[in-house]
Amino acid sequence: MDDLTQLKAEAAAFRRLKAHLDERRDVQNIDMMNLTGFCRNCLSRWYQEAANELGVEMSKDEGREAFYGMPYTEWRAQNQTEADAAKLAAYEIAKPKED
Repeated sequence: MDDLTQLKAEAAAFRRLKAHLDERRDVQNIDMMNLTGFCRNCLSRWYQEAANELGVEMSKDEGREAFYGMPYTEWRAQNQTEADAAKLAAYEIAKPKED
């Protein structure tokens, strides 16, 4: 596979992952973090960092809005539920060291 085709395939896979996560709003970020070590916020940060590396100025909030399709505070109000003590304890173990 040539470099351009690989880039297009990777971009298509990212768009599909983003669309899948948008359809599965029932899956909470803390559940994703506890199971996989990353969540929607990580993906939005990676998107923002990639944009910055390409010379596009993008803040953390702008990256989140680009990924979530709306301001993050709005997405949280519509979709996020309170995590119970067990999920919070698991997150303390699973969370990346940089958080």
